[in-house]
Parts: sequence; C-alpha cells; structure tokens
Amino acid sequence: MPATASTRTALRRSIVAAAALPLLIGALASCGYGSEATKDEPKAADAADAADAGKKLSASEVRIGYFPNLTHATALVGLQEGLIEKELNGTKIKPQSFNAGPSEIEALNGGSLDIGFIGPSPSINGYVKSKGSNLRIISGSASGGVKLVVNPDKIKTLDDLKGKKIATPQKGNTQDVAFLNWISEKGWKVDPESGKGDVSVVRTDNKVTPDAFKQGSIDGAWVPEPTASKLVSDGGSVLLDETALWPDKKFVITNIIVSQKFLKEHPDVVEAVLRGTVKTNEWIHANQDKAKASANARLEAEGGKPLDAKVIDPAWPSIAITDDPLAATLKTQSEWAVKAKLIEQPDLAGIYDLTLLNKVLKAAGKPEVSDAGLGAK
Repeated sequence: MPATASTRTALRRSIVAAAALPLLIGALASCGYGSEATKDEPKAADAADAADAGKKLSASEVRIGYFPNLTHATALVGLQEGLIEKELNGTKIKPQSFNAGPSEIEALNGGSLDIGFIGPSPSINGYVKSKGSNLRIISGSASGGVKLVVNPDKIKTLDDLKGKKIATPQKGNTQDVAFLNWISEKGWKVDPESGKGDVSVVRTDNKVTPDAFKQGSIDGAWVPEPTASKLVSDGGSVLLDETALWPDKKFVITNIIVSQKFLKEHPDVVEAVLRGTVKTNEWIHANQDKAKASANARLEAEGGKPLDAKVIDPAWPSIAITDDPLAATLKTQSEWAVKAKLIEQPDLAGIYDLTLLNKVLKAAGKPEVSDAGLGAK
C-alpha cells in the first residue's frame, strides 16, 4: 500500500529522533548525568588523564632493549607485569635482550632500537662517539648492585688483590671503569687496553664468569647482580660493595636512553613508556617480594631457568630502584674513564633530556630530578 504524505513525514521524524538519541546520551554522560558518573564522578585531572590515555599514539611499535640482569629490574618487571605496555594504548612493545652495552648502542645507532636500559659508561661512549647526535638519557632506573667477589682462600684483604686475576664484564664498561679507578687510587698500575699490570684485569662476559671462577682461571670479579651472588653461591666472598665508595651510597648503574630521532618523532610514545617505568618502580617499592618473583620469572623466560633463592635473595636488596638518573654520579664516572685513558675528555652537555620524566613525575605528585647541568638546551 503506498505511503501517504503524513506517513512519510512521521517516518522522517522517527529517523531524525533515533539518530539524535546517541548524541543526547553522550552529552548527558559528559555532563556527569550518566548512571556511572553519578556514582563516582571523576575529578577533572583524572578525566584529562583518562582522555590522554585513550589517545592512539604516534608509533605502532616501540623497540625496547635491556639486559637480563637484576640491575635492569625496571625493564624485567615492567615487561613481565605489563605495566609499561598498559600505558601505550595499543602501541606494541618489541623487547630485545642484550648482554653488553656496546651492542645495545650499536642497535640504537643502527636504527633497530628505540629505547634502552643501559649502564652509564656505554651511554657516555655512545654519546661522545656520535658527537652528541644519537642518544639522550631520559631517566634513571637503578643504583648499586655491584660487588667485588673473591676466592677467600686466595684473597682475604683488599691489598691481596695485587698480582691476582680479577674479571670485569667488558673493557670500558661501567664496572671495568670503576675497578680501574679503584686500582689507580691504590697506587697500582694497569694498562687499560690489555688489562695487564699490578692486577690482571680479565674482561669476561658475565655468562662465563661463574664457570671461570669455579675453574680457578680468575681469582675474583667486580660485577653486577646477579653475577656477584652467583659467585658467592659458588664459594666466593664479598670483599667490597661499590656503594661503600660513593657519597650517600648512591651511584647510577642503569639509565634509560632513547634515540634522538625517536624522541623527536614520537615524544608521546616516550612519555608513555616513562609513565610505565615510573609506575613500575612504584609497584616494585610497594611489592618487593612479588617484584623479585616477577623479575625472576622474566629471567627464566630469557635464560630458560630462574635464579636459585640463594642467588636472588641476597642480590635483590642490594639494588636500589630509582627514577632519578643520579646525573652527578655519571659525571664522576666519565672523569674516571678519562683518568683511565679509555676516553678523551668528553663534552657531555646535552646528554640528558629529563623534560618528559619530570612532567610524568610532577603529574604523579613526585619531586622532579636534576640533570646536574648536563641537560639538552
């Protein structure tokens, strides 16, 4: 039966009303009139944060590098618990594991890595060699967690190190620089290139160090956790904790760095990652036992088996997790590397850009941190 004019008019009015209904509901909800909003209406700041969190970010993925070390606990726990990914709103994390700083710097330089957890010495070397063009330090991650472990049958005092073979992870790495500086302060001589001298500095991958120690090819090692506690579990003795050598017992052992290209093109992704690391560090401090288990689960996923309790239990509390990059201590470490003749006097102006970190910290009600005068202009 053909529709009359009045029927067609009524139909058009029904369609218009149906189309307008969702808009009306949305408007009422945004004014706090929805049923959920009346129960717990968010504060304006919370609503803004939620809106920001809901935005699609500018990169489809972010490639994050780290070491399978407990000194990289922020990365281990943040990835294992999904605390970093949660802030990325669909941007995928592509994790990459490294065993040495230079290879991670190479990946950053080569464009296959965007953000990395890494020690201060590789950060300095990478920045200097690129004449300040390839990376920025954007946050701290950890302090401490480095020990001198020795064979107690051969070495009973610090003076007994003279004439012994002591391992460090790699020439010019953070522990190597610290040990060479300690040796020089004792008045002993060691060639920084060969490692030969009053003490034999044997550059040995952390994965190999425990076996070398058990076989007797080294007498001790200046190493990060968990390698230090692995050596103790194999009969070693802690002769020195590096924290004892630093004012306030704090020194940077792990930074977070970013490719300058990625920072320029995707600041929203970098900020989201930093929100994730700050929240991860907060969660670690509030849940020490769970965080230790989470880090161990990630290490198991990386290496095929978890750390024994006799290794992780003493190792975990020796590492201080922090957002603060402890920039003044990085400056000191660069001076040690210069003194050891591993690098020329570096120009570190601009190595830090803590703008996004301090924005995240301020939003979280936390104090801002300093770049010790080494910030990007």
